[in-house]
Amino acid sequence: MNDQSGVYEDITGAKAVEAARMAVEDFGGKVLGKKIEVLVANHQNKTDIATSIARKWVDVDHVDAIADVTGSGVALAVNELLRDRNTVMIVASAATSDLTGKACSPTTVQFAYDTYSLAKSTATEILKQGGDTWFFITADYAFGHALERDTSAFVEKGGGKVLGSVRAPLGTSDYSSFLLQAQASKAKIIGLATAGGDTITAIKQSAEFGIQGGGQRLGGLLIYINDVEALGLNGAQGLMLTTSFYWDLTDETRAWTKRFLDRTGGQRPPNMLQVGLYSGVLHYLKSVEAAGTRDAKAVSKKMRELPVNDFYNKQVKLRDDGRVLHEMYLVQVKSPAESKYRFDDYKVLSKLAGADAYRPMSEGGCPSVAQPQR
Repeated sequence: MNDQSGVYEDITGAKAVEAARMAVEDFGGKVLGKKIEVLVANHQNKTDIATSIARKWVDVDHVDAIADVTGSGVALAVNELLRDRNTVMIVASAATSDLTGKACSPTTVQFAYDTYSLAKSTATEILKQGGDTWFFITADYAFGHALERDTSAFVEKGGGKVLGSVRAPLGTSDYSSFLLQAQASKAKIIGLATAGGDTITAIKQSAEFGIQGGGQRLGGLLIYINDVEALGLNGAQGLMLTTSFYWDLTDETRAWTKRFLDRTGGQRPPNMLQVGLYSGVLHYLKSVEAAGTRDAKAVSKKMRELPVNDFYNKQVKLRDDGRVLHEMYLVQVKSPAESKYRFDDYKVLSKLAGADAYRPMSEGGCPSVAQPQR
């Protein structure tokens, strides 16, 4: 279940579905002697549609797990519904850290990233470079609010100041009023707590306002390689961002990427959401087999016992609160002169261990964890 037609279609959509199908095929297509079926739905970024789909899938179609669940507001609503119905949710493209905090569920797991890890990695590095005053342009829904909240905490903890913020509705086409407020704040960093097409629009329009030329810098708090490709290296060069996956890291990541490109038309390299979905589906199926049952609580327990292993995760821990401790990479977008081949978009600046990148479990407030620990 994801966005197949809106602002997040390019970063999740049909290509994410293909990644999930690759996981099913790589597992062998069957589990506990039964064929694995993948159902697909477009929730249109609407909570009521998403919960209606989830209710039918579980109550009528007897679906065992719901995966991807794009959008933090949507994911939080579906999470509550599935908690009551004892059904697994594999989150790949919803970012709010509340899913492993106050809203955690014993049958929900979160792959790829979250607002805490993005905020910590990006804000800490920008502060080191002198970006100590911030103004936020924030997507006006759960994801944006959580990202602004988490980033603000790290800015202030590091000695910086937040000078203000403004909320922009999902799918905003004209950022001029928001950019003018950010410009007037004189903040050194304009933090974009946005995603997908909204981020691309904001970055393009900021160039038209001459914001970077005036000495202010953009802090892209969630930028995907899809966004970089859409902007082009001329428009995106120099941007720093955090990701849990880059296709050009190892021979294994390059080989999987070739398969993905062959199946999806070759227009965009895989991003961390699509790869996180592959990883989540594969780990779920391994856990069903190891548990010897499709029961959600038994499978969820096994998911937390088994390490996550695939073409880019090696012996990665899935904590009791549902958080997968991926390594996170701080990368910088290359200039056109630095890029040597197609999709050669990033240079890796640093790597952060999962235990350091994600919020300690003791600070999350997950009610289903009896003994908080890191």
